[in-house]
Amino acid sequence: MDRDLVREDIAHSSSTWVIKIGTSVLAAPDGTLDEGRIARLSDQISDVLETGRRVALVSSGAVGAGIGRLGLSKRPTDLRRLQAAAAAGQAFLIRAYDDAFLRRGRHAAQILLTRADFDDRTRYLNVRNTLLTLFEYGAVPIINENDTVSVDEIRFGDNDFLAAQVTNLLGAPLLLILSVVDGLLPGDPADNGAPQEPIRVINDVDDAIVRFVGSGRSALGSGGMKSKLEAARLVSRAGGSVIISSGRKEDTIRHVLEGKPVGTLIPAQGATQQARRRWIGLTARPRGFLVVDDGARIALESGRGSLLAIGVVEVEGEFAKGEVVGIRDRSGAEFARGLSNYSWDEARRIRGLRTDQIAATLGTAPYDEVIHRDNLAVLG
Repeated sequence: MDRDLVREDIAHSSSTWVIKIGTSVLAAPDGTLDEGRIARLSDQISDVLETGRRVALVSSGAVGAGIGRLGLSKRPTDLRRLQAAAAAGQAFLIRAYDDAFLRRGRHAAQILLTRADFDDRTRYLNVRNTLLTLFEYGAVPIINENDTVSVDEIRFGDNDFLAAQVTNLLGAPLLLILSVVDGLLPGDPADNGAPQEPIRVINDVDDAIVRFVGSGRSALGSGGMKSKLEAARLVSRAGGSVIISSGRKEDTIRHVLEGKPVGTLIPAQGATQQARRRWIGLTARPRGFLVVDDGARIALESGRGSLLAIGVVEVEGEFAKGEVVGIRDRSGAEFARGLSNYSWDEARRIRGLRTDQIAATLGTAPYDEVIHRDNLAVLG
């Protein structure tokens, strides 16, 4: 297999990797955890670590492992049984990783996260500090969603999104998503038994590409190719590159390290975004929305203006001062996010007013701007 100079440059210039391994990659044919595959993947990750790079591993498989441990014939569909399977499987999963990494002189470190950990700025930074400290100790962070308490995530989420959030949290230049297919295929593999070569490069994950792939899922996992591309869009627009490839093929991780053309590459879209703007624009969920006029949109998208009260025409939802809000135009399209200097009630009362009219309405005018441009992220 020939080397690809672009991929080689991405792999060699990426000092931090995030690797996501899907449930079906780790599952044996009977649904139990394939400890042999975990050992082989961990061995390849150790090879990456020995080059001086840092690796954070986002691993699915707790529910799948629990299915095998509890003797279930298929993945449960109701919440309480999913959570029970995750609880039974998580301990077995982390033990398998720890055993595998110990053979190369390293320890696995378990980190269980919920969506709320990324919404709250303090918790978000605490997670980042923990990961960086684990890197200093030479441990391998094994990150998973805390399925036993994450009601919304276990129903609707998946670890592709979690992996994208971890990548942006670390500012990692490379996210490698390992699935049961070798990247984005030009057609549905179920429609034709003939082998298909993946699309090697997607320069921009736009809405048309996402619609093209649909949302097919594997029997044991919770995500499909659509979710992988949506995760890739989040990372690439923050300045990172993504490779989607097969975790069942031998030596995929080593091939990525060597710059070989495996899977589908989604290269970075522009420069890496500042960490604070990554959190505002791509991580934290908006607590409410501000609808603005056309002039405000033009000023905000130019990167030179803050959002003033006079440009706000409507306030949607309830939010506190300092929380992330989305910014929409009159058509309802969200084009930016930012930290509001005013609560929802204050913003509602001053919408459409000139700055010199705020004090008369609120009794005080602590801020000239509803959102300062330093606390604003325009969405790509």
